[in-house]
This record gives sequence, structure tokens and C-alpha cells, in this order.
Amino acid sequence: MTVDTKPEALLSHLQNADGSATFSYAGYTVVGAVNGPIEVQRKDEIPEEAAVDVIVRPAAGVGGTRERHLESLIQSTLRQIILVENFPRTLIQIILQVTTAPENEYVNAKVVQASSNLAILPALLQTAVLSLLSAALPLTATLTSTSLAIVSDGQSTKTVLNPSPREIEVSQSFHVFAFTSHDELILVESEGGFTTKEWDDVFAVAQRQCCSSVAADGDTFMDGDSVAGTDLRQFTRSTLEEKIVSDLHWK
Repeated sequence: MTVDTKPEALLSHLQNADGSATFSYAGYTVVGAVNGPIEVQRKDEIPEEAAVDVIVRPAAGVGGTRERHLESLIQSTLRQIILVENFPRTLIQIILQVTTAPENEYVNAKVVQASSNLAILPALLQTAVLSLLSAALPLTATLTSTSLAIVSDGQSTKTVLNPSPREIEVSQSFHVFAFTSHDELILVESEGGFTTKEWDDVFAVAQRQCCSSVAADGDTFMDGDSVAGTDLRQFTRSTLEEKIVSDLHWK
């Protein structure tokens, strides 16, 4: 299946949210909204820092265990980059609504298979970070995320960047990585069977796409559509630059 591998983003388009973003990439479109710091219920209050609440809503049907798992991963990742200690006894709420998913991702509001649960995680993380930046919440760093699959034909294996649901279904293993803007690995989730060398190889591909300092040597890797992987960090930076220029433009 061919999907659009060129990322697109729209910032601050929801008027009733402190920050918002719509992010489209690799067949997924996610709308994010951030509110906070806001008042938190007493039972959820943390005396020395802000509570972070992440809500993931699927493209079809209602959320289930899949969404709860994704929420847990996103919350633990974002807490590492949000300066939560700056806002004690408050709440930062992040809502992520999936509006478009690749073909075969949902069937009758149910995910096709458990191994594809993580496929949408990079899009959710990117949307969350863009929404936080739109809300002007202080962060220690931004982050970029990507997914890879190791596909085997019985004689050889290849690494596929941003695989389609069909490629994930037939893959030997599937991996999601996230790196901060300081080139630090902040999240890794892997499913399937793989050797230490195979993991090192996919880590190098993910690092090359997400970390500008690693990609500076000019080498490129190929994704499922045989085009060079997108520089996600530069995309985030250029998206924010365009928004700032637009906001400061005097008409």
C-alpha cells in the first residue's frame, strides 16, 4: 500500500484550546489539543509538580485497551520533556484524536492485529509535541519519533522505514524509536523476534532520521516507498518558524 510520506502540520487552529496541532504523516492524521496548566481535581493533585493527562481517541469506535496502552507510553514520554515542576498542583491535559488511519488499520472499529498497535505511536507523539509548542508550555527539549520494520523473504532481510500496516503484518519485527532534540533516546518499543545486530541496525536507521547531528554526513536510508527518509527535526523547526513569521506579520 502506498501512503503519503511527506509530513504536514497545522498549528493553533482550535480556538477553544490553549494549544493545538494537526499532524499528517505516513497515512495517519491526528488532531491534538492541549489545555494547561489548569485546575486539577484533589485526588489527582501532585504537590510538587503538574499532573499530565493524555487521552487518545481512535478514528472509529470508542477507546479500549489499545488506547490505554498508547496513553501510558505517551504520558511517560512527555513527562520527561515537560517542565512539570514549574506548575505544582495543576493539570496539563493532552487530547489526541485520530481522524485518518491507513487502510486495514481498523476493521469494524477493531484493530486488525495486536502487532500493529504501536504503528500510530510516532504520529501521536509528534502531534502531542507540536500541540505543546503551540500552547507555549516550557519544555526541556522537543522530540521526534519514527517506526521501522524488519521484513524477511526467507533468504535476506531489509529494514523498512515507516512501514504500512500490510508490511507490519508480514514483518519479522516492528520497532518505534523517539529521540530528543539533544539526540538522546527517550522511547523504544519493539515487537517480534530479532537479533542484537538487527536491533542495532534499525536503531542506526532511526537515529539517522531523527537526529540531525547523525544525519549530517549526508547518507540517506530508504522507506517503504523508496524515497529518502524525512528529516523530522527540521520539519518541526520549519513548521514553528512559519507559524512565528505568520503571527508576527503586520497586515
